[in-house]
Order: sequence, then C-alpha cells, then structure tokens
Amino acid sequence: MIITADLSGRTALITGASSGLGAHFGRLLAANGARVALGARRKDRLDALAGEIGDQAAAIAMDVAREADIVAGFDAAEAAFGPVDTVIANAGIDGAGMATEMPEEEIERTLAINLKGAILTAREAAKRMIARAVPNGRIVMIASITAFEPSPGLVAYSASKAGVVQAARSMAREWARHGINVNTISPGYIRTAINDDWFDTEPGRKQIARFPKRRLMEPDGLDGPLLFLCSDAAEFVTGADFVLDDGQTL
Repeated sequence: MIITADLSGRTALITGASSGLGAHFGRLLAANGARVALGARRKDRLDALAGEIGDQAAAIAMDVAREADIVAGFDAAEAAFGPVDTVIANAGIDGAGMATEMPEEEIERTLAINLKGAILTAREAAKRMIARAVPNGRIVMIASITAFEPSPGLVAYSASKAGVVQAARSMAREWARHGINVNTISPGYIRTAINDDWFDTEPGRKQIARFPKRRLMEPDGLDGPLLFLCSDAAEFVTGADFVLDDGQTL
C-alpha cells in the first residue's frame, strides 16, 4: 500500500539514515516532496543513498553522541537546503545484553546514542526553529515498544527508549508556544541491521511465534503516521506517542 502526503517545501534532517528505518524514512520523505538531509556516521552509505534519491538529498556525516557533530550536521543541512523545519531523531543501537553481564561502557554508549543523542538532536532543532521563527516545526523521535514492555536482555535499550518518550513529552510542552510539535513513534519489532541476527536464531523465531500475528512488521507500516506527523495536518498533535506494533504487545 502506498501512502502519500504533501511535504513540498519542507526540509527534513534524519539521523541514523545510513541504513534500516532511517534510510527508509529518507526515501519516503523525499518521495513526498521534502528535501532530506541524511545524517549518520557511515558517510559512504549516505552518499549512495543520496545519489539514489537525487538532488533533493544531501549526505551529512554526523555522530549524535557528540554535540559538536550535531551542530555541524545542522549547519551542513542549512547550507544545502536552508532552515530545517522537520527532524526525525532515529539514530540508535540495540545495546543488547543481560543486565548482570553488560559492560559499563556499553550501557553508557547505548544511553549516549539512543537517549542523549535524541535529546541533543531535538534541542538543536528547536534552538534553530525558534531563532528563525520557523512555522509548523515538526520533530518526530523514534522510540520502541520496549519503552513499555519488560524486555530481558534489552535493559539499557528499553531504558533509553522510555527516556525518549518522556523527553519528547516534556520538550513538546516547552516548545508548544513556538509552534514546534514533538511526538514519538514506538514501533514494534521490524527486521533491521540491529536485530537481524537475533531473529535468525531459535529463540528469535520463538519470539515471533508468540506474537498475535506471528510475524515481524514491515518498515512501511510506519509510513502513514510518520508522514502525518511531519505534515501541516498534524497541527494539533504534540506530546503524543504512536504505538505501531501490529498487535505485538497484545
């Protein structure tokens, strides 16, 4: 099913855009008229994706765990396309490991990328939108159903995503009078590079079998709500979380 929205005139910055959902979001927003600044650490992959999309895409090397990189990323996006009015904070890592065995450094890295990076990305976006009086600013932060569900083996990851949901609600309240809407999408399990190996294991296959529909989601299951939240039609939606999980939490 093809879902469309008119994002003509919008400039979007997408983090974690070198693969998986981020790359999908880049193609989706560009196909609906937006100019897209594709941000991630793997510049070679970004260059390939930008080449595929065409003139309305720009590849921007950035590491969301470093504020200086985020600032430089927004500078590059503005140099390419002008003020950014739409942001998808998508960058993340899985941070898998049992709580009693996960090294401190991996916990810190998971929180730095998934939570701190998302907050810093949204904050930099808001600073610039406020300074430029950007109308109808849109920030969408990608969380996860693990923010609400007990997730053994994903303690750091689920904590980071729960933090994203609450941070987004708080930022939505802070920036509401500036016309900036901040919302989250909490997807169910979708096969991506960060979980591909797991779902090929016997425990991974058993997990899928326990879902009500006994399947993983497809990335395009997020398309409709994401396009809506990035569009002018979402004028009255802020501080909301959209759980899109194919019934996996039922």
